[in-house]
Amino acid sequence: MNNRRTNASARSTAVARKSGRRAAARPARRRPSESVAARKARAARILAGLRAHYPDARCALTHRSALELLAATILSAQCTDQRVNLVTPALFARYRGAADFAAADPAELQELIRSTGFFRNKARSLIGMGRVLCDEFGGKVPQTMPALLRLPGVARKTANCVLGTWFEKNEGVVVDTHVGRIALRLSLAPSARNDKDAVRIENDLMSLFPRESWTFLSHAMIDHGRSICTARKPACDRCPLRAECPSADSLTQDDS
Repeated sequence: MNNRRTNASARSTAVARKSGRRAAARPARRRPSESVAARKARAARILAGLRAHYPDARCALTHRSALELLAATILSAQCTDQRVNLVTPALFARYRGAADFAAADPAELQELIRSTGFFRNKARSLIGMGRVLCDEFGGKVPQTMPALLRLPGVARKTANCVLGTWFEKNEGVVVDTHVGRIALRLSLAPSARNDKDAVRIENDLMSLFPRESWTFLSHAMIDHGRSICTARKPACDRCPLRAECPSADSLTQDDS
């Protein structure tokens, strides 16, 4: 029985490698006997490094209003911000307010956002968002976490982005694929099972960094993940956070 399980596991691993799929990253090894106080001190140095390297970090989604940011963030699920920015000019020219989204023809809306992927689900979310905004919030984007979470297609990541970016309210950390990956590589999320464990990652980050930094932290980590700490070939040799990263040596060895 054990041999069968071992063989099955090996076959699954081989298939995953052939298909190009990547398993979720596991937490980096924590520094030996790192106390909570030591981790917080390291987090402070990491934040200082991010501020120095990404002083102008901001949301990459093009928007002119809270509604546009909300819609763009919904579209960004499983899609790059660059692709979303190519789609939204025509989208926002056609749908200017919550009532326009609420009354949208599904087929027409789907065609406009098709290239962002999962366009049918996203169209339903945008239409449902418009209807709830009109029915419950006077057509305006609400400014609280509980209210935003009532909108179709909105979870904490989207709500955090809208609240922090547009309303300048630090209610949480935006945990996207970049933030999840970097948090584990830096050993800042000890409770997380892998880089997809967004709830635990967010809670760990909020416990380490001051509340007023949460929105900046989100955007800076995303920028860092795009430019240096990439998924496949991180540029550890030019990383401003290398001295604070428990994963740097192992990532460099893996890439050699």
